[in-house]
Amino acid sequence: MYRFIIRRVLSAIPLLIAITLVSFAIMQMAPGDFLTQMSLNPQISPQLIEKLRVTYGLDQPVHIRYLRWLWGVVRLDFGYSFAYHMPVIKLIAQRAAATLLLGLSSTIFAWGIAVPLGILAAVHRNSWIDRLTSILAFMGISVPTAFLALLAVFAAARTGWLPIGGMHHMSYEFMAPWQQFLDLLRHLILPTLVLGIGMLAGLMRQVRSNLLETLRSDYVTAARAKGVSERVAVYRHAFGNAINPLITIFGYYIGDLLSGAALVEIVMAWPGLGRLMLDALSGKDIYLVMGSLVISSIMLIGGNLLADILLAYSDPRIRYD
Repeated sequence: MYRFIIRRVLSAIPLLIAITLVSFAIMQMAPGDFLTQMSLNPQISPQLIEKLRVTYGLDQPVHIRYLRWLWGVVRLDFGYSFAYHMPVIKLIAQRAAATLLLGLSSTIFAWGIAVPLGILAAVHRNSWIDRLTSILAFMGISVPTAFLALLAVFAAARTGWLPIGGMHHMSYEFMAPWQQFLDLLRHLILPTLVLGIGMLAGLMRQVRSNLLETLRSDYVTAARAKGVSERVAVYRHAFGNAINPLITIFGYYIGDLLSGAALVEIVMAWPGLGRLMLDALSGKDIYLVMGSLVISSIMLIGGNLLADILLAYSDPRIRYD
């Protein structure tokens, strides 16, 4: 297992380099840069623009800038954000906590509901429970996340039960610790529901499909013939094998966390990495875009690696020798 992990980590290095190379080249194809937008301001002199261009290294050829940035990444220096006037790694670290909190809460919400409902639908196949969960799943899959977020914002604005956007109230710093926790929780409810519903719908159908296929297996039929109760046949014999594809899906969900949360963060003004990356793209803050891209790529590769490790521990038949 250790050799497998080392091989996967080493093989990820050229993949990350290729991703950054292509992304850097695409960013350079876009006309202008961050300083080009500044030059449109008549109050900023061309001499200052040129001085900033030399300071940020934008006067160098593209390949020199890329190699300098890549060497900085090796030393955990992702460059300097033009718009925020601070190191990229520090800015990403500040926003990553909000994205991870939203991702963790929505994952717990989605998996905590989807797995029991999927099992219930598979055990009671073709019953009213199965039909109801199927309708809810198809509705969740069909409604776009951005539209669902807009509906949630509209409902919050009309009812006033929950805050519309942001992560904290304006008086957050003056609250007691327990009040700060409750305030954060109130702001987290709507984004969690919106992001979790999208995951819940597809995951519930996947649980049902995997469990139905496993329940028709020969070893489950043999267990029933030996007098094993239906509860033991489902939860002990069938679900243990049906969970393997779900572990793989879980790895992809980790990798897709940043892109999945981006729309919710943008619509609901949640201060996470997705919103930060959109602002960086619109402002052509190239080093901030590249830093966010590297983090999202590492999350995708790390999520797949974690899924493989969990598969090996859950199923003794899987070996990575």
